[in-house]
Amino acid sequence: MSTLEGPNVLKPPSRRAALGAGMFFAGYALAAGQAQAQAIETDARGLEIEEATFFGHDDYELPFYAARPEGPGPFPAVIVVNEVFGVHAYIKDVCRRLAHAGYFAVAPDYFDRAGDPASLASIQDILPLVGATPQSQVIGDTEGAVQFLRGRRDVFRQRLGMTGFCWGGSIVWLAAAQIPGIRAGVAWYGRLTARREGDFGYAGPSLGPIDVAPQLQAPVLGLYAQNDGGIPLESVDVMRSSLALSGNPSGSEIVVYPDTQHGFHADYRASFDAEAARDGWRRMLAWFETHGVA
Repeated sequence: MSTLEGPNVLKPPSRRAALGAGMFFAGYALAAGQAQAQAIETDARGLEIEEATFFGHDDYELPFYAARPEGPGPFPAVIVVNEVFGVHAYIKDVCRRLAHAGYFAVAPDYFDRAGDPASLASIQDILPLVGATPQSQVIGDTEGAVQFLRGRRDVFRQRLGMTGFCWGGSIVWLAAAQIPGIRAGVAWYGRLTARREGDFGYAGPSLGPIDVAPQLQAPVLGLYAQNDGGIPLESVDVMRSSLALSGNPSGSEIVVYPDTQHGFHADYRASFDAEAARDGWRRMLAWFETHGVA
């Protein structure tokens, strides 16, 4: 285990986390359906894998999965924010892909207090977990992740990025507006409007990326699908307008991929689009390099 410094000292997994780790990090979320034949498996050769906890919101011991290159570092770091399905095999694989690109990639288990969505069989079962995870708690946990990374000797303290998918894409926009220390973010098809009571994943009063566009402190690259049934292009246009009206001081950008659906990067799902996924990944790495994360 790496030597740490600073107030957010890494602790070994609690008994609860240790007992659940095998199931939580085992495979694909059942609610996402069977893994498709093209699901990518990135091996860990040349990497160091870490599963432990850091202090999140209200000093909660939040489990995480992390991957980084072998060696002492320091390395630039990326916080990976999961979909509603939790930190399952796909999110772990994203961490390993980023580690092979030279990053310390960490995926916090944002839903840990409520349960394990990766083990549930339906979206209906997952809804209560998402609904029990308020936005203020998620932002607090992300602040904890930033503090955790900045306290590690194997991480460049000033070179922190963030990326997220679906539910996690929205969190990237919100964190970039509220959390100092994040240099740049990449949001993959994250909802842009605030959830209202009755909406999927509603967890109480909250903000949407459109609401915080003028307050963005770090540049965000938004990657969206033309045929996303949950994120209409009208909301993408409103987000672009909100950025423009504020003068877009962060330099954020939005790319819409034609003839694609929500989840086009998720190679384990039927909506996967290999060409758009490759291009989005290339743009993400270039975005981090351009904005001082790499």
